[in-house]
Amino acid sequence: MSASPNPAPSPHVAPLPGSTPESRFLEALRAPGPLRAVELRPPPSTLDRTAAMEAWIDAHHGVGRLLGSGRFVLFTDDAVGSREEESLAHLTANLGPDADLAQVVPFLTCKHSLEYCLLFARRAASHGFGALTVTGGDPAVGLPRCVPRSRDLRIRIREGRPGNGGGNGGSGLLPLGAWVNPVRDPREQVGFLQAQEDPADYFLTQVVSHHDLAPLDRFLEEAHRQGLAMPGLVGVFHYRSANPTTLARLARFLPVPAEGLRREFDDEGLPAAEVTARTLRALAARGVEKVYLSNLALGSAASDLRRIEARL
Repeated sequence: MSASPNPAPSPHVAPLPGSTPESRFLEALRAPGPLRAVELRPPPSTLDRTAAMEAWIDAHHGVGRLLGSGRFVLFTDDAVGSREEESLAHLTANLGPDADLAQVVPFLTCKHSLEYCLLFARRAASHGFGALTVTGGDPAVGLPRCVPRSRDLRIRIREGRPGNGGGNGGSGLLPLGAWVNPVRDPREQVGFLQAQEDPADYFLTQVVSHHDLAPLDRFLEEAHRQGLAMPGLVGVFHYRSANPTTLARLARFLPVPAEGLRREFDDEGLPAAEVTARTLRALAARGVEKVYLSNLALGSAASDLRRIEARL
């Protein structure tokens, strides 16, 4: 995540010569220059059949536009404590033969049965998805975890794949990602990524905001001190408004700078694109060029992202 003296002009990465579906995501994370991926949420599982079909149609159009422009797309798994439709089945069945699934990186939480998790990983690998981010899932809501920690599930997934001897790096197997939270003890969080028994291939962070980047600064300093070489993406939440009810609900799951957002949206009258662009600019000033943007609308993610990038 270090700064590049000659950053590439493109915020996404086209297929590299000789790259394979298994390696392209890691190549993009390691390449110099900016990368802006998009995290999307599948439709909630509580929708009726008609509403679910309409939601997935919107999703397919939105994902197709992102993939067509070379973006990497991350798909959540029961985010913020709510049940979601499974992404793999819908994406593989409905995106069409021209969709490049090497640009799609699903999440998998431990909040399923172990059998389901292992099968999910095998399916993701067999369909050529770019990587798989394995997270623990909030233990306070929803179903219990099938294993205590996400690293336990990554180990089980690796054990279940013939010929996989640990960290896969360039081995051609499905890369597995870890999740870290900069708000927590940075020494502990970086230590998780350095653990020899869990050689994850990349990491994602909890979302951050320009209103409070001190925790991320401490994480980056600790990563440098420990010599962390693993590539990663820093999360950025796209706030669409300063609605108090929405912010209070989000605050149950992630750090929300409610007062700062209220000033920007209500007092300054800023559009959502500018609020998000402020965080991206603050990260770039710290040399953080690899990010993923969360909470973009399914159907308009590509156009929303263009509006944000136009302000950088």
